[in-house]
Amino acid sequence: MRILYLTQWFEPEPNIIKGLAFVRGLQAAGHEVTVVTGLPNYPAGRLYPGYRLRLIQHEDIGGVRVTRLPLYPSHDASALRRSLNFLSFFLAALIYCLWRAGRYDLVYVYHPPITVGLAAALAGCARPLPFVLDVQDLWPDTVSTTGLRGAAALSRPIGFLCSFVYRRSALIIAQSNGMRRALAGRGVPEAKISTIHNWAVRETALPKQRFDAEDPDRFTIVYAGNFGRAQGLAAVVEAAEILARRRQDIEIRLIGDGLEFETLRARALGVQGVSVEPRMSSEDIDGIIAASDAALLHLRDEPLFRITVPSKTQAYLAYGRPIVAAVAGEAADLLLESGGAIVVPPCQAAALADAIGEMADLPRERRETMGASGRSFYFDNLSFSSGMAATLSVLASARAA
Repeated sequence: MRILYLTQWFEPEPNIIKGLAFVRGLQAAGHEVTVVTGLPNYPAGRLYPGYRLRLIQHEDIGGVRVTRLPLYPSHDASALRRSLNFLSFFLAALIYCLWRAGRYDLVYVYHPPITVGLAAALAGCARPLPFVLDVQDLWPDTVSTTGLRGAAALSRPIGFLCSFVYRRSALIIAQSNGMRRALAGRGVPEAKISTIHNWAVRETALPKQRFDAEDPDRFTIVYAGNFGRAQGLAAVVEAAEILARRRQDIEIRLIGDGLEFETLRARALGVQGVSVEPRMSSEDIDGIIAASDAALLHLRDEPLFRITVPSKTQAYLAYGRPIVAAVAGEAADLLLESGGAIVVPPCQAAALADAIGEMADLPRERRETMGASGRSFYFDNLSFSSGMAATLSVLASARAA
């Protein structure tokens, strides 16, 4: 089958869940895939070195054909600039789909943003262009929850656009069971929706065993990822303050980038036992987490997040490290089922401090057993191979429809 993979984000941008490995999985199944994406600018909102604004750009990344379309680079808290970012790629993608639709049998659309799906939906009104919609974020809920300025005024029109895209799609993939139920509650036929959980982005590259810690007498727990409003990491700094009054043997490392980086770094100044560090390469992060005593996951308590499984869940499980998680809903259920985590409610600094202290006090052998249990659960239920098999089944059904 000739597949157009339409996504605003793609490598070399970081943490692309369905990037090169996903496309190669489709190719390995016999499909001919072309990636159509934007110019890389995430997370800083600036074009990467080697790229410049032009009408169209073609490249080959490890045997994957990639076509890049122009967009307005931005990733900040301004609703206007973020809207321009989404709308500029939407227009470019719509023109491309209308121009090249006849070359493909099916479009696979990665959402967010919903404007990517809108391009496929509108193009399909003009000429036959069936598409499968992969829903990673539930809009307009995500836009409102993340605190983007001006988001409230956009909620109703975005909801209308989402309903239109859902109706026009051939089939829909939801990244969690809660998201599938929410879509059904918004009028999407249940038979049209499949749940396919995400896998760890770097599954095959992750260290398979723990590295020796730099200081065996100090318990180190690591968060690596986005510093946004959704993560609510100020509660982690507050938990570090509580722990610092009790003991001196715990180190919390927060590593990443995002809108809240500077605010969080300022908040952590002078707080013993916590460091806020800029984003590192994936390889460096792998080594740091493999040498840590535990991994840390935190997400604000919002209705949307209770039906979302953040990708860090799968990544931490695949690392084989025990996890302290302050999350609710489906992510909490998965982590508890895995046997690899201590889970507490989100944004409760005292409870989080207690959980980190509890993990630190466990014998090392117990922590290693927890990590191994989580890793086994990941490969039994959430691995790349199981996710790809389910995806290929959905694509076959969409093609036959």
